[in-house]
Amino acid sequence: MPILILGLILWTLSHLFKRVAPGARAALGAGPGKMLVTVLSLAAVILMVIGYRRADIDPVYTPLPGMGHLNNLLMLIAVFLVGVPHSKGRVKSMLRHPMLAGVVVWAIAHLLVNGDMASIVLFGWLGVWALVSMALINAREGWTRPAPGPLRGDAINLAITLVVYAVIAGIHTWLGYSPFLGTYG
Repeated sequence: MPILILGLILWTLSHLFKRVAPGARAALGAGPGKMLVTVLSLAAVILMVIGYRRADIDPVYTPLPGMGHLNNLLMLIAVFLVGVPHSKGRVKSMLRHPMLAGVVVWAIAHLLVNGDMASIVLFGWLGVWALVSMALINAREGWTRPAPGPLRGDAINLAITLVVYAVIAGIHTWLGYSPFLGTYG
């Protein structure tokens, strides 16, 4: 658990650095600043994966039967939302923070099917981080709603979402966490 928490702290600090200390972040410059965040983020993900896989399974609650189906639906939505900023569809004009919203949906989906302490720490922390990030951005930056794009952009994002979802499901299965064997009873 300490490795997991260290990864979460590193992730949070590297991603909130620009919001909490904009002057210090700007002093690093565009290139070096982005490189620092990238390196710290990669290290954070590695620590989170190692820490989560090594954490003891300490049950806190039992997921409700049938949550596996809802988890899979929410994961499709989460993956779609993460792709929205890179698409040129209509959904992009409707949401200010689609990637962060995707993280919140991802966190909720995983908490529906994982009731152990490590899962609560990992998914709960990242869900709260995404909500805090949205609040900080909204408090400090204005937003000009982009013009709606064609539905074709959303359709392309949906097609990419299905492929990415299949890859994610394959990786989870390879790691021993089949997303299709959750609480389906």
